Amino acid sequence: MISQNSNKAVIYWLLTGCALVYLMVVIGCITRLTHSGLSITDWSFMGSMPPLSEEAWLERFAKYQQSPEFIKVNYSMQLPEFKHIFFWEYFHRMVGRTMMYVFAIGLIILIIRKKINKQMLPSLILLFFMGAMQAVIGWWMVYSGLQAKPAVSHFRLATHLMSAFTLFAFTFWFALQLLNPKEEIKEANDGTKLKWWSVSFFVILIIQIIYGAFTAGYVEGDAAKIRPGQIFNTWPKMGDDWIPEQVTMKDSFYLNFFENASGIQFMHRMLAILVCVVLCVIWYKSSKLKLNASQYRGITFLIYGVTLQFILGVLTLLYHVPVVLGVLHQTGAFFLFATSVYLIFHTFKKN
Repeated sequence: MISQNSNKAVIYWLLTGCALVYLMVVIGCITRLTHSGLSITDWSFMGSMPPLSEEAWLERFAKYQQSPEFIKVNYSMQLPEFKHIFFWEYFHRMVGRTMMYVFAIGLIILIIRKKINKQMLPSLILLFFMGAMQAVIGWWMVYSGLQAKPAVSHFRLATHLMSAFTLFAFTFWFALQLLNPKEEIKEANDGTKLKWWSVSFFVILIIQIIYGAFTAGYVEGDAAKIRPGQIFNTWPKMGDDWIPEQVTMKDSFYLNFFENASGIQFMHRMLAILVCVVLCVIWYKSSKLKLNASQYRGITFLIYGVTLQFILGVLTLLYHVPVVLGVLHQTGAFFLFATSVYLIFHTFKKN
């Protein structure tokens, strides 16, 4: 369809942006799992060259040695180990800057070639604002770990992740609008009856992704500073119990399920089951409807995606969150999110 679309240059530009957001999420996941996120202690808007000499490396390492993470956690770290964690954080930042250049330079080229019309301008302005906010939120998150406590708040981690997902969703939706002009849609559209179920699934999925970020981060109220994903590494039970007493050991609902490592993991498990239940409802209802190709494709991808994601989640837990499984699990969440956006678009789309 792209080859026949008058907006194909804009579509390619937007989809390139989507791919870069995905790459950012993956590199961000690796950065977190390798404990690399606090290795660079300053921030430059236009970027900087990596250390290219031994003297430059020693200067970078000296800055890191002044950080709370080195003083309290990595005090025995040597330069070769620092180079490893520096690489992932530097790569993460460079991909972010590449994304900024792709959007900015691409927009200038599209304007010169007169591919941007007036109807696109509000969306483009919002898109650039969201991209800028993603960078600001990223530094806000990292900065919190460069103060007294060498750990990033799980709330800030979740905010940073969801800002990336929101940027992707907006960019992807914009591309879908250009890919699917109203006059080209002539297929059966009984799938519109599933639109509120697809929205319900999407909302639950977002909450589940947020709890996934909570599970991956450090809980500020937890004195032991244990990541929720690193405890109760058993399934289907949490240790020897379905609901261990640690889940409700604090004084309020909020403390138990937002600032309690055990409660956060319990919520992540329960939301996974809820995601499966709602998807089964969508699957059952869709079997009685005449769907168009896009709606059928979206539901099919969700079914396969949720199945694989559930398996990955269990394996990630059982093996104490190794880097490879952790990255695959977050990738699965990203593609479920993208597929859910795709399904919502096509269930709301009218002939």
